[in-house]
Amino acid sequence: MLSFIEVAADSDFSIHNLPFGIFIKDGHHIACTRIGDTIVDLHQCAESGLFDNLHLPHGIFRHTVLNAFIGLGKKVTSAVRTQVQQALTKGGFLDNEKFNKTDIFVSIHDVQMVLPIHIGDYTDFYSSREHATNVGIMFRDPANALLPNWLHLPVGYHGRASSIVASGTPIKRPNGQTMPDGSEKPIFGPTKQLDFELEMGFVIGKDSQLGTQITTEIAEEYIFGMMLFNDWSARDIQKWEYVPLGPFLAKNFASTISPWIVTLEALELFRVEGPVQEPEVLPYLKTEGPKNYDINLSVDILADNGAQKRVSTSNFKYMYWNMCQQLAHHTVNGCNMRIGDLLASGTISGPTPDSYGSMLEICWKGTKPVQMPDGTERKFIADGDTVVMRGWCEKDGIRVGFGPCDGKIVG
Repeated sequence: MLSFIEVAADSDFSIHNLPFGIFIKDGHHIACTRIGDTIVDLHQCAESGLFDNLHLPHGIFRHTVLNAFIGLGKKVTSAVRTQVQQALTKGGFLDNEKFNKTDIFVSIHDVQMVLPIHIGDYTDFYSSREHATNVGIMFRDPANALLPNWLHLPVGYHGRASSIVASGTPIKRPNGQTMPDGSEKPIFGPTKQLDFELEMGFVIGKDSQLGTQITTEIAEEYIFGMMLFNDWSARDIQKWEYVPLGPFLAKNFASTISPWIVTLEALELFRVEGPVQEPEVLPYLKTEGPKNYDINLSVDILADNGAQKRVSTSNFKYMYWNMCQQLAHHTVNGCNMRIGDLLASGTISGPTPDSYGSMLEICWKGTKPVQMPDGTERKFIADGDTVVMRGWCEKDGIRVGFGPCDGKIVG
């Protein structure tokens, strides 16, 4: 399948991807997709007659967020994506001189991408066995690194939706209480242990009713798509505050997401089996078939002076608890889901130090600093640093990626 629009071989946005996002054009928020470095204005596509057979609500692509569009249901949203895909092929609907291409196609370099959804609720899980084990070794008994419940349920907590921002948004170093080693009382000030957490998020695409459960068998009907996710963390604040109720100020100051939602349809080719789960999970958490995805992940630290260092190369396939299990557990008590809700995987760490998903692990609580090309070192993230996250899948000559998930720390 070839497009009449040029796409670089290493682009995240091949014709096999076509994710959904929101960009600002002439002061208006417009729904779009992307192929290569070209933004496709879905409102203009609709005006051109591309979706006439779908009888979409008028102006559906001129909302400030995608929630209303997602709410049309997967049958409709998948049809929109398929018709755009066909229209972008050589000789397709949009490969026609009768259309004003400057209205439909815009360079990614000329637009501002924004948060694509209204996130009503956000939940963060803790579903990487390697990450949970590493943290347990560092802060508890190495012989009993995993807590007793960890292998029986997807551990999670409710986070803060209002502070989730799109890639490129500066992140202010947070203040809070910390308890320095050897001190008898806490101090107040900016965190000295600012960290990233390499995660993937998934977007709820269908409402569920209060008091009902989304089972693992139907969970994918409720998942619209996935995004890259950086759950910023202040480790010293977290260490002091998390007992007894868990993360609070150390987590709620900011999380960064990529501006593109990649649909499950685009990721279908990249399904893989997850790790063997032992002991056997309870019946409501059992799944059949491959539910993990082979998504390559990387994290770079980019200093203010241009020095750049790759600090992690991981993969989403390592996750012990998959998205269907996370959603089933989240709703087994009757908790309802709403369109636009965001659920994150938790830090994604692999089996080797170069695949760890946080500076806490990479530097092993500060004992193994990362050496930067400019001669400086990092134990955690410094002011002026940009954390650069990327995610992509490749198989049989097909590449599907998630675009940028970047955040620069400002003092």
